[in-house]
Amino acid sequence: MPAAASSALRAPTNRWIVLVLVCLAQFMVVLDATVVNVALPSIQRDLGFSEADLQWVINAYTLVFGGFLLLGGRAADLFGRRRLFLAGVAVFTVASVLNGLATTPEMLIGGRALQGLGGALVSPAALAIVTTTFAEGSERTKALGIWSAIAAGGGAVGLLLGGALTDFLSWEWTFFINLPIGLAAFLLSLRLVPESRADHELRSVDLGGAVSVTAGLVVLVYAIVKAESFGWGSGRTLGLLALALALLAAFVAVERRSPAPLVRLGIFRTRSLTGANVVMLLVASGMFASFFFVSLYVQQTLGMSPLQAGLAFLPFTAGIVIGATLAQRGIRRIGVRGVGMIGMTLASLGLLYQSGISVGGSYATDILPGTIVMSIGMGLTFVPVTLIATTNVTERDAGLASGLFNTSQQVGGALGLAILSTLAADRTASVAAGTDRMAALVEGWQLAMVGAGLLLAAAVVVMAVLVRRGDVAHLTGEEPVPVAA
Repeated sequence: MPAAASSALRAPTNRWIVLVLVCLAQFMVVLDATVVNVALPSIQRDLGFSEADLQWVINAYTLVFGGFLLLGGRAADLFGRRRLFLAGVAVFTVASVLNGLATTPEMLIGGRALQGLGGALVSPAALAIVTTTFAEGSERTKALGIWSAIAAGGGAVGLLLGGALTDFLSWEWTFFINLPIGLAAFLLSLRLVPESRADHELRSVDLGGAVSVTAGLVVLVYAIVKAESFGWGSGRTLGLLALALALLAAFVAVERRSPAPLVRLGIFRTRSLTGANVVMLLVASGMFASFFFVSLYVQQTLGMSPLQAGLAFLPFTAGIVIGATLAQRGIRRIGVRGVGMIGMTLASLGLLYQSGISVGGSYATDILPGTIVMSIGMGLTFVPVTLIATTNVTERDAGLASGLFNTSQQVGGALGLAILSTLAADRTASVAAGTDRMAALVEGWQLAMVGAGLLLAAAVVVMAVLVRRGDVAHLTGEEPVPVAA
């Protein structure tokens, strides 16, 4: 039976129930981006990771996730958003179990990459389901407020849960925990989430585009990560960067000629979408790196256990909820641009405050104040930026727009972590001879936190320049502007 016919026979489902189910799956995906952060020291000891290779436990996930999000988003539009959503939940859940059974670094990195593929199918399909279920206006703002709180707060919950599981059980349970969540999300969504897809579209997948953009992004991040050991001006680093640019240029060429492109390049003429994606790239670059370096600081310098480190991030979750709630009210008064710019400014100030960490510091003075300011700022940021990224887009491009937005977030996180990790390692190496190892590490982390704060400050400027007031005025309750065809 065709998908449209089966949807017609399905009893109408309360759209808020649909929101709960897709948020449950998205929570699982976002959770896994950070749940292993607190467990990294334990994973390193048990599996024998080197310091340089440890970040690939994070990057293998975020990079494959980011690389395949465009394919996942477009495939959701073409073949059915519910179908791709369910496939992604299944792949993600199976990969989680395989990660928990890993006995070597290679097995874990491979499993994390497979998880990233599952996440790349889940996230754009889930966000597209939300944007096609709720009409633009107050209800979509409320729904995306909940979505944004889950997307941002799930990262902090992952740190707490990762600490508890690592302390009381073992690091393997940071992956096994996804099994009951994945099963529940799959079985309930199979019954309750309706199917939808774009009509009158060619049912083909742009494999050339998917391969070229994914390979280009992988090579780009690998070049940045290895620049520490190769040298930024070395032939190997420059060669890898040139290869990455060539692959990304090939992707653009493929898209121009494809009858069913992975990314319809004309969509970037929508200034609100383009601006929001650049903003999210910068925001994610700073936020992901912050989680990574603060997690290392509180455990290696302050001597916290994994559980204590997880609890240290609990205020971040509360701040996200507060910020997301304030954002929904603020949007009606000062608009999405104003709320987003205020949020990113606060988040930047919080990160710059945390750059003052020291060897003799404490959680209460060095971390907590910055965490509170940053988390409220992030809550104020995610709601308006998500609204801006998904407005002025036709329903046929809902999955593509969602895939682009998620790609910006995940690739931004991977690139930010790679760049700031390299800068931190360089600073540590340059001062190591004249000081003890811990002091040298902290100096490296300080520089990384400054860099993260500056990335958020740059996002404020991009929002002001690229997102015009007239493009998003309708999000405060005025009549919608016509969307691009």
